[in-house]
Amino acid sequence: MPKTFELDSPHKLNSFNRARAAVSERVELPGMSLFAHLDELRKRIVHSALYLAVGYVVALVFAPELYLLMQAPLKHNQIQLNFTHPADLVNLRYIQIPLVGGIILASPLILYQVWLFIAPGLYRRERRFLVPFMFSAVGLFCAGAFLSYHFVFPSMLNFIILQLSGELGIHPIISVEEYTSFFFSLILGMGATFELPVVIFFLAMFGIVSPRFLWKNVRYAILIIFIIVAVITPTPDIPTQLAFAVPMLLLYLLSMVVAWWVHPDRRRRKEEVAA
Repeated sequence: MPKTFELDSPHKLNSFNRARAAVSERVELPGMSLFAHLDELRKRIVHSALYLAVGYVVALVFAPELYLLMQAPLKHNQIQLNFTHPADLVNLRYIQIPLVGGIILASPLILYQVWLFIAPGLYRRERRFLVPFMFSAVGLFCAGAFLSYHFVFPSMLNFIILQLSGELGIHPIISVEEYTSFFFSLILGMGATFELPVVIFFLAMFGIVSPRFLWKNVRYAILIIFIIVAVITPTPDIPTQLAFAVPMLLLYLLSMVVAWWVHPDRRRRKEEVAA
């Protein structure tokens, strides 16, 4: 007979029940109607769009300076960028650099709008996490982008441009469009990776994940982290990979602390002790 999936494990069943109970508690919170939620969502989207527009204008004014900052790792290797289509420069000057720069500049205010939208579904004691949330989200992204810009990206360029091209005897001709896409994908990707504690913060606060779950699956997390590091690091030597894997492992451990701090089970135990 075909096997059917059942939550036969007591641990799985308890985890499932705790997550469902945490969500059910929030459904019972005094909230807004569907139309009120939609109106609130519209308001937050409009505010975020206005902040993004202001950030875009500021980044547009300083686009040449931002481009020099982007080109600095490549210029250090004495490599000149090229463009193959006249529209590449227009796209770079008026779309790519100002848009990405505007998103980064407006991100704290946009995150604040996200917080304001989800705040009605939070308990009063959970709303005190606003300041830690804002500082950690912005700080972790900046830390990931800084690490990528000063260490990961230059090492990748040195390996690809100096070592591989020298071994194969191929002269590099890099287009500005391809370089910009590669630069943004690596810098923004590393910054987004460092947001892991913030993601765990929300998942744990809503009872979806627990510290026990994170600790039980730590071996899988280590495997995934080293796979990511193997992809983003240019050289296969162990010291280089450890230099990037250790901060990510520390972020995972920090995520477990964050999950313990905000998980509903901890709140219930404190209420039981106080009672």
